[in-house]
Amino acid sequence: MAGAVEIKTASPNVTRRNFDPTAVVPEPLPPVVTAANGEDAGVDKLDKKSREIVLGKNLHTTCFAVTEPEANDEFTGDKEAYMAGVLARYRKSLMERTKHHLGYPYNLDFDYGALAQLQHFSINNLGDPFIESNYGVHSRQFEVGVLDWFARLWEIEKNDYWGYITNCGTEGNLHGILVGREVFPDGILYASRESHYSVFKAARMYRMECVKVDTLISGEIDCADFRAKLLANKGKPAIINVNIGTTVKGAVDDLDLVIQTLEGCGFSRDRFYIHCDGALFGLMMPFVKRAPKVSFKKPIGSVSVSGHKFVGCPMPCGVQITRMEHVNALSSNVEYLASRDATIMGSRNGHAPIFLWYTLNRKGYNGFAKEVQKCLRNAHYLKDQLRAAGIGAMLNELSSTVVFERPRDEDFVRRWQLACEGNIAHVVVMPSVSIEKLDVFLNELVKNRSTWYQEQQPPCIAADIGKENCACPLHK
Repeated sequence: MAGAVEIKTASPNVTRRNFDPTAVVPEPLPPVVTAANGEDAGVDKLDKKSREIVLGKNLHTTCFAVTEPEANDEFTGDKEAYMAGVLARYRKSLMERTKHHLGYPYNLDFDYGALAQLQHFSINNLGDPFIESNYGVHSRQFEVGVLDWFARLWEIEKNDYWGYITNCGTEGNLHGILVGREVFPDGILYASRESHYSVFKAARMYRMECVKVDTLISGEIDCADFRAKLLANKGKPAIINVNIGTTVKGAVDDLDLVIQTLEGCGFSRDRFYIHCDGALFGLMMPFVKRAPKVSFKKPIGSVSVSGHKFVGCPMPCGVQITRMEHVNALSSNVEYLASRDATIMGSRNGHAPIFLWYTLNRKGYNGFAKEVQKCLRNAHYLKDQLRAAGIGAMLNELSSTVVFERPRDEDFVRRWQLACEGNIAHVVVMPSVSIEKLDVFLNELVKNRSTWYQEQQPPCIAADIGKENCACPLHK
């Protein structure tokens, strides 16, 4: 690329020339979009229109219809050929979309070929993972092995914990908060405004009183506001959702400060319950230096993580662990299963524990530690190159989520599958996100951005990520 600058990659011995932060491609400005009254729609109106979510607009034209086979199909094989063609095109589509996947926290780098031999079995983990049921086609022996691994990670003895492999991170939050409500039926749920939407979904489902706590500019819970809201409700126990990585900014709530705030407000340990939502960073944090420790040696009640995010499973799943003393309030005998059940869902994917077991055995603690360091290095690389290109960007110290100004073109957003909120977007750097992939993204972003803002200034996002991270003319 003409005029390219040398860029140091995460590897100290490699110099790259792929990304030029000063590159401007001369392309014509897109035609002006006018509003119904003939006025220039402007950036704000364009953004508002493009961001509108309309319910009930399902695109049936793109669906793969289910049709009945012809009477003679057994001889012609037309149906089999048709389905093979559809699946081949779908696979090609998946490969293309995987190449441009940056905004959501899924590790797409995995190989489970050795487990293909199990796809012919209907594996269902019914009931309590620790109690045998009448159903014999299960994988509870793998499930308990995975749970024991996470119990060691979060420092709780085998006889002191209970848990199960969930169908997703949301189920982990639903279960953790439900345990908290059963421990304290009159408790108030406290969660920061940047908590995952599933936390507030749980509050609605369980008809719980929920208090939203303000956040710092980083996305971390504001413990000064937390303290004020605790003192306003001193008569009721507290159920707290602590974020080990917020959804948009990847911020990690200070667990120790949350505990100090509770105790400082007069809440003894028998009057609060803490659920830690570690969907993404719950498995990364133990391998980050200086990171606060998530441990059952502290007065927490439960922890949940997703299995399809950092670990990298081909199906959504998660891990939920709580204290054994709490789960009895949820458990009930199910004669039909010849077991007990304290889970949210009845049937559970029996393949998921096997995939998790396989990965944990292959990588181990050392393998995950290396992948965490790779993610953090690549996240810093992305943040630095965005700033070199004059684009405001923020990266929390303990995170691999890079936040930056929302691209003006929604087609670009969809192409790269970016997660957006208001004026900001983010890229979640997972083990499957390489420097090469980031360079392709950066080049496309700079090329497109040069046309978006030929006659306008980029937006100010100081209110979203702090003035020190904003690159608008006012804060450069």
